[in-house]
Amino acid sequence: MQKTLAVVFGLLFVLFAAFQYNDPDPQVWMPIYGFAALACLMAYIGMGRPWFFGLMAVIYFVAAAYLWPPVFHGFAFGEGMRDMNIELARESGGLVICAVAMGLMAWLTRTRLA
Repeated sequence: MQKTLAVVFGLLFVLFAAFQYNDPDPQVWMPIYGFAALACLMAYIGMGRPWFFGLMAVIYFVAAAYLWPPVFHGFAFGEGMRDMNIELARESGGLVICAVAMGLMAWLTRTRLA
């Protein structure tokens, strides 16, 4: 299960990074998703330790909380960006996905080492 989740999340993060190519600030978001993809590769090959993935999960969660919009207007995926709060919610949501994936990698590598 660990390898399957690592591959699925790793490919998802590579796709997320590719979507950032046309973003106004790709130099910020491509590395964020790239590091998550690299961590998934580490989990796949058994190189990462639970504390590493746990630390990454905490960092991603803190960043998501920091970026959370002052007023939540939803994610509005089909409508484009109507205002900055929607963009902040989307960015924060992406970081939460990264945090959840890193939390899963921490859990799965912990059980592997036990």
